[in-house]
Amino acid sequence: MEIVACIKQVPDTETQIKVAGDGKSIDSGDIKWIMNPYCEFGVEESLRFKEKFGGTVTVVSLGPARVVESLRTALAMGADKAIHIETATTELDALTTAQLIAAALKDVSPNVIFCGQRAVDNDQAQVGAALAEVLDIPHVALVNKAVVSEDQSTIRVERPVEGQTMVYESTLPILLTTQKGLNEPRYASLPGIMKAKKKPMDKKDPAALGVEMGSRLEVLAITPPPQRAAGKIVPGETVEEMAVELVRLIHEEAKVV
Repeated sequence: MEIVACIKQVPDTETQIKVAGDGKSIDSGDIKWIMNPYCEFGVEESLRFKEKFGGTVTVVSLGPARVVESLRTALAMGADKAIHIETATTELDALTTAQLIAAALKDVSPNVIFCGQRAVDNDQAQVGAALAEVLDIPHVALVNKAVVSEDQSTIRVERPVEGQTMVYESTLPILLTTQKGLNEPRYASLPGIMKAKKKPMDKKDPAALGVEMGSRLEVLAITPPPQRAAGKIVPGETVEEMAVELVRLIHEEAKVV
């Protein structure tokens, strides 16, 4: 079975994000970069499919040289090979990203492709659906269970919808976007980290892939969230007095009721 996991490198969720001087991007000077957490579920599921059915797991990502670190992390987890599409940024529009990945995978012929359901930086949740459309294959989003038939001809997947579960069955190939609950991603072992250094990393030039790099999306401005107002301690000697004062504050100052 040929399995592909698409990953994106994003700022660490514990990193303090600052708006850059141009007002249209973030200051990347002190940022720690990691694999998008939702993509980790896709890598883990890819490895589980390989362990059950055999085959090859290929991880693919686009961006500058720093993206190699996240690809190496996936290789250390157990993926077999990586494709790095070298671009100046990870922030291309979803359709261009999908077209680049599709072009890079033309010689792979995957049976299953996994993408994180969204990236935690821009939160758009578009690349998976766009990639499935470009490749003209079925797509199911927000999957939390996936079971391939023993003859590897069909797949049965589940996704939650409004407190219920929708079950789909499809032929392969298929693209699935992954979310929390699908699995628990493994940590890279020390032997895995050492082996990752010798695993193949295929670098792709966007120009050679024949994809037009003109952006379809322009960021007009990035603004930080407003500063939170200081908290207020409700005065009072007893619970009753504090309750009366709280109601007054809600009514007269917050004007909620």
